[in-house]
Amino acid sequence: MTNNEEAKLKKRGIMMLLVFLVILGVLFSPIFPGKLHGLDYIDNLFNTISKGSSDFISLQIEENKAFTESTLDQEINMHTDGQAEQFAHQLTASGLTAFASGTTVTLTGSMAEMVASSLADSRTMFDNNGSVVEEKYGFSGREALYNWWTGYAKMVNNLNSKKKFKEAKFLGNLKKRALEPAYNYYGIEARSWKANIMMISLALAFYVFYTVWYGFGILYLFEGIGLKIGDH
Repeated sequence: MTNNEEAKLKKRGIMMLLVFLVILGVLFSPIFPGKLHGLDYIDNLFNTISKGSSDFISLQIEENKAFTESTLDQEINMHTDGQAEQFAHQLTASGLTAFASGTTVTLTGSMAEMVASSLADSRTMFDNNGSVVEEKYGFSGREALYNWWTGYAKMVNNLNSKKKFKEAKFLGNLKKRALEPAYNYYGIEARSWKANIMMISLALAFYVFYTVWYGFGILYLFEGIGLKIGDH
């Protein structure tokens, strides 16, 4: 390769990388709807779309019907005294008998009633009505969901130790398919991917093109300064 060809490649590589950096600067500028920068805007877009496909709460409500005869009699340890008090309050409001002593919560009652209450909270939070849960318990909806999540994690361990694997599996699934989506997607409006297919396609196409552009910019720059991979 002649010096002239190397100079052209070097110039091309530098220009491509400069364009890459300019676009990167635009992406990090708060010029997108909602005064967001580009990455936040795209992240929010995909979050709203993924929320619509993460709603398994109705399915969990149906599966809970298989546990109407199941009862609980457990002692579980929460993370703090305050969390134990809150969780005991939630269980009592759900129709169980529960009290806290330090970080330990002692509970007895219907598993199906407990689950129904936690699923009702999950549905309310998933639908972005956190104030309803806060009025119900006297603390934030996210705190309530986290208490359910922590309590169920402890119950799963206890149920497995008692060989009640069916109940343990159900509560474990409920954590992942109801409590976690309700907590993580709180405040996000669900959108249909079909209604946003054009924006999704453009975002993915841009990502591929932008990545390839950067790669070729680096390639041309390295070749222009005499760096190559392969046989000499």
